[in-house]
Amino acid sequence: MLDPVTRPQATLAVRCSRALMSPWSRLSLLLVMLASAASAVLLYEPQRLLSAGWPPQIGGGGAVVLFALAYGLCTAAFVPRPILNLAAGALFGSQAGLAAAVAGTVLGAGIAFTLGRLLGQDALRPLLRGRWLTAADGQLSRHGFRSMLAVRLFPGVPFAAANYCAAVSRMGYAPFLLATGIGSVPNTAAYVIAGSEAASPTSPAFLLATGFIVLTGLGAAVVAWCKRHRLRGATGR
Repeated sequence: MLDPVTRPQATLAVRCSRALMSPWSRLSLLLVMLASAASAVLLYEPQRLLSAGWPPQIGGGGAVVLFALAYGLCTAAFVPRPILNLAAGALFGSQAGLAAAVAGTVLGAGIAFTLGRLLGQDALRPLLRGRWLTAADGQLSRHGFRSMLAVRLFPGVPFAAANYCAAVSRMGYAPFLLATGIGSVPNTAAYVIAGSEAASPTSPAFLLATGFIVLTGLGAAVVAWCKRHRLRGATGR
């Protein structure tokens, strides 16, 4: 009789690589990266470099492109977008500032979406078992563009949270980035115009932009308050 063939045991390097590439290891790496980015923002405040510390020798279209790249990296590191939008308007005016801010918004969203998709999706998708989580995942997965467009138009949804929630779903890159670019324009434009007209706080453009920001913020607060009481009523039954 032939002796049974014994399979060679996996080497230590193979076992270590499997452990490092496991879903929970990748999720841990994502959490470490996000915590490091948030700590760096608190320590170094890069948003100040984009406004007060902008290099004077850099100008023209190159400055707009460089600002958009820095904007995207900063939003991926949790720098608040309103600050960056105001800086874009103050540095480049309403038109070029809006182009830089929207491009940076799409870039930052794409970075966060890629990190969440590669490092967090496999570990988090099995946890989507609750009714609300399942419904949200199904909405994002089946109606990605429409759902993300509504999220971007609604100013009360945190930018980073929307990025990572979309990454955990089965939404594709194209609808996510397209909806982000289109849906971010109104609110971004209001902040950029306010930043460009900050030197003239009584100008009609500044007053209209500020009024739009205040009204959308109040509307978001009212909608969030109503939804909170609906959830309380549903869970209390």
